[in-house]
Amino acid sequence: MKTGILFDLDGTLLDTLEDLTDATNYALAKFGFPPRTVEEVRRFVGNGAENQIRLSLPEGADTKWIGEVLAVYKPYYTAHCQIKTKPYDGILPALKTLAAKYPIAIVSNKPDAAVKALCADYFPSIFALGERSDCPRKPAPEMVFKAMEAIGVEKCIYVGDSEVDVLTAKNAGVPCLSVLWGFRDIEDMQAVGAEHFCNDTSLLIEKLEEMIHGK
Repeated sequence: MKTGILFDLDGTLLDTLEDLTDATNYALAKFGFPPRTVEEVRRFVGNGAENQIRLSLPEGADTKWIGEVLAVYKPYYTAHCQIKTKPYDGILPALKTLAAKYPIAIVSNKPDAAVKALCADYFPSIFALGERSDCPRKPAPEMVFKAMEAIGVEKCIYVGDSEVDVLTAKNAGVPCLSVLWGFRDIEDMQAVGAEHFCNDTSLLIEKLEEMIHGK
């Protein structure tokens, strides 16, 4: 049985931060709330859109606004998620090489509609799963298990850029490779027990091969 490779999306394969920030600020502005900076949104993303909006609201804002702002944010982001977003340098050729040898899937806490829209454009042949009502978001392990079943593997390596990804891999009982070009600092991932790191996309294949073959 081959080893599968599961990838997080935002901050791992795609640099989505500017589109996320623009959509967040569009939704906030609809209700008269002040905008957030790119660096603020960087810290807010990774644990689902609802949490992202909760953190983006001003301190002390009534929780009733979460649902209302989210209802504007989700469709706007899905329709505008490909404006400034781009794959990280080296990701597309690396995935092509890896896909020739290993089953690959993408799992993301981004809403499933946006995940499908982005992956249809950049990674059309790769199974992709986003946050849905029938599947708890990461760090719950269900997304990992669903993706492993979909690509027909019983073991995998999980690749991500945040503490949520490290915890997801732990909860699923699979090894994690933490990449350092994404939305979090190495200290965030070390704090929850990250052990394997990749600091450049040019080293991604080498690092994964080392983990798969136990070198």
